[in-house]
Amino acid sequence: MVGLSTQEALLLLKKYGPNAIVEEKPHAWMIFLKKFWEPIPWMLEGIIALELVLKHQEAAGVIFLLLLFNASLSFFQEKKASAAMQLLKKKLNVTVRVMRDGKWKLIPAEELVLGDYIRLRMGDFLPADAILSEGTLSIDQSLLTGESLPIEALAGQLVFAGALVIRGEAFAQVTATGSRSQFGKTAEIVRIAKAPSHLQKTIFQIIQYLVAFDLILIISVFLYSLYFHLSIVDLIPFSLLLFVASVPVALPPMFTLASALGSLDLAQSGVLVTHLSAIEETAAMSILCIDKTGTITKNSPEITEVWPISPFSKEEVLFFASLASEESTLDPIDLAIVRASQKVKQNDLSLRRKEFIPFDPEKKYSEALISDGIQTMRIRKGSASVLVKEKFAEKVHQLGADGSRVLCIEIEGKPAGFLKIQDPIREDSQHTIQEIQKLGIRVLMLTGDTFVTAQAIAEQVGIGKRVITRDQLENILQADSIAGVFPEDKYRIIDLLQKESFVVGMTGDGVNDAPALKKAEVGIAVANAVDTAKSSASLVLTTPGLSRIVDAVKTSRKIYQRMLTYTINKIIKTLEISILLGVGLMFAKEFIITPSLIVLLLFTNDLITMSIATDRVSFSRKPDRWKVKKLMGTGIFFASLILLFSFSLLLYCSKRFSLPEIQTLVFLTLCFTGQATVYLVRERRHFWHSRPSTWMLAGSFFDIVLICLFASFGIFMSPLSFSFILLLFLSISVFFFLLDFVKAKLFNRFS
Repeated sequence: MVGLSTQEALLLLKKYGPNAIVEEKPHAWMIFLKKFWEPIPWMLEGIIALELVLKHQEAAGVIFLLLLFNASLSFFQEKKASAAMQLLKKKLNVTVRVMRDGKWKLIPAEELVLGDYIRLRMGDFLPADAILSEGTLSIDQSLLTGESLPIEALAGQLVFAGALVIRGEAFAQVTATGSRSQFGKTAEIVRIAKAPSHLQKTIFQIIQYLVAFDLILIISVFLYSLYFHLSIVDLIPFSLLLFVASVPVALPPMFTLASALGSLDLAQSGVLVTHLSAIEETAAMSILCIDKTGTITKNSPEITEVWPISPFSKEEVLFFASLASEESTLDPIDLAIVRASQKVKQNDLSLRRKEFIPFDPEKKYSEALISDGIQTMRIRKGSASVLVKEKFAEKVHQLGADGSRVLCIEIEGKPAGFLKIQDPIREDSQHTIQEIQKLGIRVLMLTGDTFVTAQAIAEQVGIGKRVITRDQLENILQADSIAGVFPEDKYRIIDLLQKESFVVGMTGDGVNDAPALKKAEVGIAVANAVDTAKSSASLVLTTPGLSRIVDAVKTSRKIYQRMLTYTINKIIKTLEISILLGVGLMFAKEFIITPSLIVLLLFTNDLITMSIATDRVSFSRKPDRWKVKKLMGTGIFFASLILLFSFSLLLYCSKRFSLPEIQTLVFLTLCFTGQATVYLVRERRHFWHSRPSTWMLAGSFFDIVLICLFASFGIFMSPLSFSFILLLFLSISVFFFLLDFVKAKLFNRFS
């Protein structure tokens, strides 16, 4: 098997094109129009229709502008998120082991061509249609056929692109690529519905509270209107607008914007976000389960000692170990053994390998049948804890006391010697783990190695000394590390932790890690992960080690703080608007604001609300969890104080201004207090401790200038003098300056 030459491959690639299926993207106009076909737009569209029926064209036009603004903003921010996903696709190219120019190489799957020889192993997606030339595979073709059970593929059998290798290793020759493969012709990508994130559930809970409150208020206003014979025709659009004011219209584009900006920042620093909802889950992560090999350590093992058992020599033990290893698998331990065996003189070159059985994670050893031309012998290379005899247990303990891995080489069931293999700890592992712990996240190390190895490594990197085995998972809450873990144990470990109310993060790299990565709220595929793990994870690291997880947590918590600001702000504003307008109607027996001004208010509020996604914030030092009752209590407290100020102002001006002027006053009051509320709640300390983002300041400036011009020139409302508008603005500013001292004490007390 020599494979194609680079030149031959280039010619075939030019002739047949890349091994990829062209994606059909919907037209941009279709994506934009879909923004008008959602529950919140339906409500606004219904109000527009009602306003047109009532011949309120001015109000209908303003509502349409609000609808168009939100749709446009959501559309453009999704384009930014799409750009982040395109960056993700570029960095998550599927790779394949291929024979080129007589050497095994790793190349992007898109560069495969007809006639290439490839090496397939557990965890690989078949990158093209191919015929097996050597070896056997157990493959899952459920993506293609819907069959749940894997099938066994033997030499000479055709296998299809899109299938998943469950077990085994084999060589195969590519027979079809790209759109000419069976997958390209017939397979459809199955889209799995995603459950709502914690954030969505929280916002929905808050909406339920606000809508229930508004319904009570609207019913009260209707009953009051019937009693005092007020116009029901005018009351209907007014009540609908109050109802719409309770729904976070700006949430979808604002969350998309905040998450997309965060995902782009993370992509540049080596963390790729495959699901935007993962950002919110990462902020809440309270425990992180991490693999030892390749994550804490470098996964570039070296043989540091060979301990032969008489009558075998060190050279013979290494030679036997190399026969039970396979270079083409690119397995780090196999490569270390092959490299070491090539450096020593072989005593018996007459031995030849007849069959190789790859490493089985359940059995924890690989096998080879060798022959000297007369007799056949079986060699096993695997975990000393599985193969070692009792009489050598003390020696194995000594070799592995410093955390080294100890492999036993066995011939015909008898130990021939031991290999001491060290996987060096990454230089940044200890520091990174300390940083993760400082963020209030508990670190739990999972390893398939022995109890002694787990204890030694965990202590070296500062995780802790408490180690349990996979048979002691009932004590998981008291453990720092779990030894002897099988890949399938990880799913159970996550389930146990989630039942204890932990938000769980899990790192993984293998195909057997995929269920656990899906199960965890924050599934993290490390840099060397197989394609299956990457496709199952919500975060993908593109650089080795754990350091980028710290960046992901900090960025996610900053985004959470922005969402928290939005949520508290929304609660306060909704309560303020609903109570002020509803109670104002009852006392004045007139609408103290027009429906068109309510819509204009929502429009101007959206400008400052959207800028929250760009605000400068700091991250918290512990996991962030949504507490709806605290949020509602905070919102009610501040809304009550703001309403007390607003009603006092309204009472003072009620006998001095006409009704149209009162309506302008109420509009300005709600606009100015709405602006001030954002700055009040964006900083948990006093407002001057951090500077808002440039976009937020610019949005506020534009809003304030716009509404002052409208009010002074009488656009959409009755005009007021500029001096009065300025006095109103200064009065509200002083009130919120004093309110900030109350806020700082309240937030400090209740965290």
